[in-house]
Amino acid sequence: MTAAVPLLIDATVVASVLAGLLLAPEVLRADAGPCGPPGPPATPRRGAPGPGAALAVVIALLVLNQVLVTVYVLREHGGDTSFIARHLPPGWFSLADGNAPVRWLADHWPAPRLLAPSVLRIPALLELPFVLLAFATVLRTLDAGLYRRAARSPLLPLAAASYTVAFCAVEWQLHNPYTVDDILLRVLSAVLTPLLIRRLAARDDARTPPAGTAGLLLFAVGLWAVGRLVLALYDTVLLYNLSRIGAELPTAAGAVAVLAAVQRARAALPAAGPPAGRTVPVIATVLRRSLLLFLVPALAVRYGTAFGTPAVAVGGGVLVLLAAAPPALLPVLRAGAAGRLALAGAAGLAAAYPAARWVPDAYYEAGLLRAATAFLLTAVAAGALADRLLDGPAAGSRPRTPPPADPVRTPDGPSSPDRKQADSLP
Repeated sequence: MTAAVPLLIDATVVASVLAGLLLAPEVLRADAGPCGPPGPPATPRRGAPGPGAALAVVIALLVLNQVLVTVYVLREHGGDTSFIARHLPPGWFSLADGNAPVRWLADHWPAPRLLAPSVLRIPALLELPFVLLAFATVLRTLDAGLYRRAARSPLLPLAAASYTVAFCAVEWQLHNPYTVDDILLRVLSAVLTPLLIRRLAARDDARTPPAGTAGLLLFAVGLWAVGRLVLALYDTVLLYNLSRIGAELPTAAGAVAVLAAVQRARAALPAAGPPAGRTVPVIATVLRRSLLLFLVPALAVRYGTAFGTPAVAVGGGVLVLLAAAPPALLPVLRAGAAGRLALAGAAGLAAAYPAARWVPDAYYEAGLLRAATAFLLTAVAAGALADRLLDGPAAGSRPRTPPPADPVRTPDGPSSPDRKQADSLP
């Protein structure tokens, strides 16, 4: 391993964590209105494409590129991938060269030599929008207003820069004949991707209803679906393993179906209403803070575990989590609700551990995704149950009695229905 690469990754982790800690609080303060931060479920506007739609386009382009890679290798290299695979670790370039439609396409493609950029170059341009749009989709699902503010803030270009430095460091580590081209394309993508997301956010007017148990539970399910889709695509289209698409297709299709169901369920949630209880809104606030604080360092932390110093990467992630929790927890602790929060957290951890170790995974991120989903689902459910048992029915579910109107002043004193009735009596 090139000695400079781990140092560069570690420096990127440290700089990215500090940038998030310094800049994210300002975005959070701007996001919080007089009634506090809004809650999770966002209802997208018809006709205005969100980051999820743009993500779907990027995914389609990545899949198409993998088909073209197979066509190129079959026609120009006789199906032999050693010309590029020897520069990369094991587990890359398992092409779908035995697929009948792909072979037919390869046989009839008119100018296969023009497909040479499909090998490594095109994914280098598309990988940054793929990961940033996935992150933006999750953030918008949790809080549409926060997504728009983050897209207009310095956090987005800083995230693009941090991710690009990490990508380029790994490119240099896996040096191959296309490394310089890939780095130049990644720099170009780092300039264009924030502009794209900013433009999408400027046209977006989705609204986020107040925090609630149903919204957070739906968010947890949607988070799993987005994460599982990303992992399936990473293993197939980003590592040039199109032959594995058949094995991953049921999971990817299931994730898309879950996302569609979550979208419909979120749209059916009430558009307004006060948050119920004390615990669930706190979980929503911690989630919002954690996602925003992780926006810049997320990819550097992920690559730091493999290409940098794992202790530095883990330390950076833990520092972000520690910075996310206290501002949301302090008001609840002062209100004497520490016990129910501890109960929710303990229940979430009890569910997360077996979920993480449920099955062996090719990528540790799959276990982390299951653990995070199990933690959120269980902690939210336990917190809502504790609130209901200790506080009774949610305040938002009880009809409000409007306050009495102020009496109308008259020269003879305050006027009211009782006064008028009394004056009318003989």
